Amino acid sequence: MEKNKYHVLFIEDQPLIVESYKNALNNVFLKESRVAFQTDIAANYDYAFDLIKKSQINPIDIIILDLNLFSETGNKINSAEELGLKIRKVSPQSKLIISASSLQNYEIDKIFKKLNPEGFLIKKDVTSAQTSLAISSILDGVPYYSKSVILYMRQQLTSDFTIDKINRQLLYELSLGTKMKDLPKILPLSIAGIEKRKRNLKIALNLKDGSDRELLLTARDRGFL
Repeated sequence: MEKNKYHVLFIEDQPLIVESYKNALNNVFLKESRVAFQTDIAANYDYAFDLIKKSQINPIDIIILDLNLFSETGNKINSAEELGLKIRKVSPQSKLIISASSLQNYEIDKIFKKLNPEGFLIKKDVTSAQTSLAISSILDGVPYYSKSVILYMRQQLTSDFTIDKINRQLLYELSLGTKMKDLPKILPLSIAGIEKRKRNLKIALNLKDGSDRELLLTARDRGFL
């Protein structure tokens, strides 16, 4: 019986994580007799993109992209987000699985809007067996998201209050401890505009006299951070 052979690329610099991915593929292979895998590994974003460009004859079916690789000085590609956009352009047929150690909700939202991945795994959520399930699901054309990602999506679907992109970024920067004097360099707003948005957010969240700390705690509880 001829097997369906799939080309898989791991973009990951941690050997233990790579080994867990290999185990996951082996589990899929053992359960689905008509499936076989060819794998490549890239420990940095530049090398990964070179592999993707050279794989046009044998296109890559699944790419597992770690968001948190160390970026060396002199690299042409400095972030997973940047590489993800290039993948979508150069290899649109590839199924993209995002992997991250941990993310705030703002970052999950940004990745979904920019890259729309077929899979999204938060490492603390998943075992090798769940990674196997994710791969099998995506091969069947069904997206797979780990527990933390699904929880965030449910919060967004059931929330009776939404905030725009700038307010999300404002909350995110405040949560990082960015100083007020530096925010106009990041956001398309003046200091006065930022203060106005903060006041409006506090009113909308029933925190008319609340501090910035209360604003951030409430925003996190509501799934905006």
